[in-house]
Amino acid sequence: MDKKYEHLQAEAQAQELWHTQNTYSADNNPGPLYSIDTPPPTVSGALHIGHVFSYTQTDIIARYKRMNGFSVFYPFGFDDNGLPTERFVEKKHNVYAHGMARSEFINLCLQETAQVEKHFEALWQRLGFSIDWSLSYSTIDARTRKISQQSFIELYKKGFIYRKDEPALYCTTCRTTVAQAELEDAEKPSTFNDIVFMCDEEKLVIGTTRPELLPSCVALLYHPEDTRYQHLKNKTATVPLFNYQVPVLEDTDVDPAKGTGLVMCCTFGDKTDILWYKKFNLPYRQSIGLDGKWVESTGPLAGLRVAAAREKVLEVLEQTGLLLAKKPIKHNVNIHERCKREIEYLILKQWFLKVLAYKQEFLALAEEIKWYPTFMKSRYKNWVENISWDWCLSRQRFYGIPFPAWHCTNCNETLLADPKDLPIDPQETPYPGTCSNCPGENSIVPDTDVMDTWNTSSLTPYIVAGLYNKNSDNVFAQAEPFMPMSMRPQAHDIIRTWAFYTIVKSWMHNKLIPWYTIVISGHVLSTEKEKISKSQGNSPLAPETLLNTYPADALRYWTASGTLGHDMAFSESQISIGQKLLIKLWNAFRFAQPYLEGYTPDTNQVPTHLGPVNSWLLQNSSTCFTSYNHYFELNEFSLALAAVEKFFWNDFCDNYLEIIKDQLMNPANYTAQEVEATRWTLYTVGLRILQLYAPFVPHVTETLYGLIYKATVGTPSLHQTRFTRFQKLYVFEQSTTVMEAILTIISQVRRLKTEQQLSLKTELATLAIHVQDPVLAQALKGQEALLKAVTKAHEITYSSQAASSKLTALDELWHGEITIS
Repeated sequence: MDKKYEHLQAEAQAQELWHTQNTYSADNNPGPLYSIDTPPPTVSGALHIGHVFSYTQTDIIARYKRMNGFSVFYPFGFDDNGLPTERFVEKKHNVYAHGMARSEFINLCLQETAQVEKHFEALWQRLGFSIDWSLSYSTIDARTRKISQQSFIELYKKGFIYRKDEPALYCTTCRTTVAQAELEDAEKPSTFNDIVFMCDEEKLVIGTTRPELLPSCVALLYHPEDTRYQHLKNKTATVPLFNYQVPVLEDTDVDPAKGTGLVMCCTFGDKTDILWYKKFNLPYRQSIGLDGKWVESTGPLAGLRVAAAREKVLEVLEQTGLLLAKKPIKHNVNIHERCKREIEYLILKQWFLKVLAYKQEFLALAEEIKWYPTFMKSRYKNWVENISWDWCLSRQRFYGIPFPAWHCTNCNETLLADPKDLPIDPQETPYPGTCSNCPGENSIVPDTDVMDTWNTSSLTPYIVAGLYNKNSDNVFAQAEPFMPMSMRPQAHDIIRTWAFYTIVKSWMHNKLIPWYTIVISGHVLSTEKEKISKSQGNSPLAPETLLNTYPADALRYWTASGTLGHDMAFSESQISIGQKLLIKLWNAFRFAQPYLEGYTPDTNQVPTHLGPVNSWLLQNSSTCFTSYNHYFELNEFSLALAAVEKFFWNDFCDNYLEIIKDQLMNPANYTAQEVEATRWTLYTVGLRILQLYAPFVPHVTETLYGLIYKATVGTPSLHQTRFTRFQKLYVFEQSTTVMEAILTIISQVRRLKTEQQLSLKTELATLAIHVQDPVLAQALKGQEALLKAVTKAHEITYSSQAASSKLTALDELWHGEITIS
């Protein structure tokens, strides 16, 4: 072995081995199926350290499961049909999607995503992910488009999907409708304005934060028990500036203590406006266009955007004496998570998936899934309980999966594509027939919207089921027994989207939970304690830069120090600790290699004369694996790593290797049986250590396995070995007692030498050990050669008398006395 671990060379060689040998194919790793519903990263530029953090944690679990005897099905996808991809392409090419031909923009997106996906794949491979790259997919490829459109048709026929003119959340910046799950709350400055309405000769004062919606006012409302306004029942009021009449209504949803207790309903300022619009069958008066500008019918506000329209209407109201007060406030508003701009509500003909009617079913499904960490289930339940909208599936974008539908403009009939023709784009393919209600009429137009990207991402269990079954003709009919999948790994910020929507779709299609287990990771935080993301632009170091500075295994070590579900700060110091581990592993096995080279023991046959030192190490390795296995079964990989760290650094390196060093280097001083037992134990436990570290630091462990063990074990890769073959359970209670005494002796001698400022290599003329237990004394005499070697004592004496620990110099040599209990 080289003196130094050359990580770049080792990583390249290991990755080439895994690639050429197809190491991580489920077919090459027989056993019970363990399937992973891996999150497809959004294709919108470069990956950041947060991706490295969460995706590496998934790979650690996958590697553990594979070595624990499972056939791990570990595919990978790329999410490239959403708004982020559109924005990425627009920015890179300085184009605007709405200013191009649709087909031209789609081709540009496909071209860019193909390049980005190659970059992503190369980065994941550099990090040593044990993914089967032959099982990859894109959320815009033809196979996925077919599955997504199949799902739409099937759920439409089952009655879960409907289309109607409906108030929808709309982002005028991104020019598309959005789902409730895509909203964030943000505190914004504004003003609370008291505006005068007239009812006959009476002035009515309305308090509002959105005076620019006056041209959309359709009613005034008060609480039925508010005596101030009960006389207004069945009357009408005049909207200021726009001079049309609106009814005055009563409703218990009005808060009498807020503002003046009299409110206006506009179409639409918020969800309550929509509730009243439906409840009282109010008219729809549109103020805001799809481009975010006020429409022509709004008079002086026409052509203005929200901020300018607000300023203009307040200016005119003040000039006409209809603005009584304007108080500065800060309030929470809904913003679109992508552009961070305030959301609006517009009526559009949209596709919706029914979720409100099935809340109890979705809550019950959560109880069938194991959540790690468990407290994340409450986040899911809180979200489901507070949903107030059906899921709007429609998006007014260019790049995405189109709805496989056409519409008859005469009778409003929806016409669906034939499943055998999928995938299909109705804008490019005319409907192959006529409307049954309107024969002979040329009135069929294509649906021009595309699906919400989550409508496709929510189908990932079905998408990968097609890869597993090697058949995507009808993945919904073939879902069982592949589903439920074994595990879904994901971050906590998309519980309300990806987790929820996947549960919804699996239930609607097959009445199944999508996976048995969901594992929720945290985020990496910047120095400002914010989530690191591409959009935030606050990533401290790009993964490529880190990989050019540190070994991939050192980065993986840092990710393993995180705790499930909890955010953590990026830490180069933790990466440096991982780098030290690689050096320590290399040096420990470099020491062991000469004594193991060409050594072919029977690992199933334990030597008859192990001795207390070897027995102790074997028992501790068994205890370590028991803890390791326990923590991994709970997906607490950081605690599993801590168990290995303690065993490797303390038991194996600091104690065992130091004690047996003389036995290996000077075998003539020991019996052949003693030397054989030590070589057998060193070989056995060394392999166990490599196995235990393998999920965390796969490159260095693969390299060491290849140098020392591969020829004798026979398995091509360490990562294809199984714990059951090598992680035997050993218990040697008596030997543990003796070993604890040996460790006490070594520790006391080291302490005494340190107190005298002596080198640990300082030789002792005599070492007097005072021990009252005659059985223990006899056992220690049996290890005298080892004790002399490690303490540098020429002679050891034993006494049952108690004495104070001390070290004294007589002549040119030192003499020590220690007491052990």
